[in-house]
Amino acid sequence: MKLWYNAFWLAAALGLKGEIDEAKEMLTEFVELKPEWYSLARLRAAFPGFYRNPAYAELEKKTVEAGLLRAGFPEE
Repeated sequence: MKLWYNAFWLAAALGLKGEIDEAKEMLTEFVELKPEWYSLARLRAAFPGFYRNPAYAELEKKTVEAGLLRAGFPEE
């Protein structure tokens, strides 16, 4: 059984590291496993409590979101 969060975190980490081809593979797997979270906007809406903390939101933007964007994850 594949777990969506493994593909999610790997896509973000690989994208941040600059390993874009591998990040895109993981991103594709993530979206297949969790199609309702098809953009950063949908992810933010799913976890509003996390983004109420400005320090967390800034760190998330600089790391996880940056990696996902580099992998081709859409903003909207």
